[in-house]
Amino acid sequence: MCTTCGCGHGEARIEGAPVIEHEHEPSPEHADNAHWHRHDDGTWHSHVHGGGPEQLGAAAGLGGTHAAGLSRTRTLQIEQDILARNDEYAARNRQLLADRAVFTLNLVSSPGSGKTTLLVRTIEALRGRMPVAVIEGDQQTSLDADRIRATGARAVQVNTGKGCHLDARMVAHALRELAPVEGSLLMIENVGNLVCPAAFDLGEAHKVVILSVTEGDDKPLKYPDMFNAAALMLVNKIDLLPYVTFDVDQAIACARRVRPDLAAMRVSATSGAGFDEWIAWLEQGIARARRALDADLAALRRRVAELEAAR
Repeated sequence: MCTTCGCGHGEARIEGAPVIEHEHEPSPEHADNAHWHRHDDGTWHSHVHGGGPEQLGAAAGLGGTHAAGLSRTRTLQIEQDILARNDEYAARNRQLLADRAVFTLNLVSSPGSGKTTLLVRTIEALRGRMPVAVIEGDQQTSLDADRIRATGARAVQVNTGKGCHLDARMVAHALRELAPVEGSLLMIENVGNLVCPAAFDLGEAHKVVILSVTEGDDKPLKYPDMFNAAALMLVNKIDLLPYVTFDVDQAIACARRVRPDLAAMRVSATSGAGFDEWIAWLEQGIARARRALDADLAALRRRVAELEAAR
């Protein structure tokens, strides 16, 4: 169990195959703190032994998480270990993607916000302009990945089982399967959840939070961590505004109370309204990724020339 959020752990599958950990063993400090041991299938597992005066029947962890049988101190330590290990994978993912000038977005939202429909329309709008690949995250089924593949784009399905979010290790395995091409756009559709994905860096350039008008316009204040973690908010399904009581201006104002510099766009994945602005934003991101790689290569060439001149 992931004590950061209480979800199931070790059940992820990439295109139906289990994600097996082989490459990196836990560090000695992780092993000391969390009693790691290796299973026959190569996976690592941890649990905490012992008790003492601080032991609680149900210890409250970060964000009020409760882990039965763990003290507050032990729960906090395991949560820190989980997030630190995730960040190691995220850093490797980010470097791999930067080395290929792949502009990567982590799309997050509650269930039913229209993420997959938005992805399909985005892929269709970008056809012939840039290659697009998708990592699809769901607890079960490959329905969304099948919809993406029907557009002609490449997609890899990650099923998290009882897990309520993607993590960077899952994405690392999916990237091996997907191998996005240089200068492409990679979009990661996270599991529908406005809580846990906020804490997990996947190696993306930005999180993009999608809020549909069929939800509450006060949702940014109810789930502030997610809106604070995002660089852009897409207010989706604006074609339904005549039929719902949703104040777009109020939703954007609430989001900017959480993060004042949050960019916001109004779109409809069904009608295509607002998509010119969204596509322009994506193209600017691709261009930045390309310039960053060019700058790195130029710096490397200069360094090589300096070393050769110093011989």
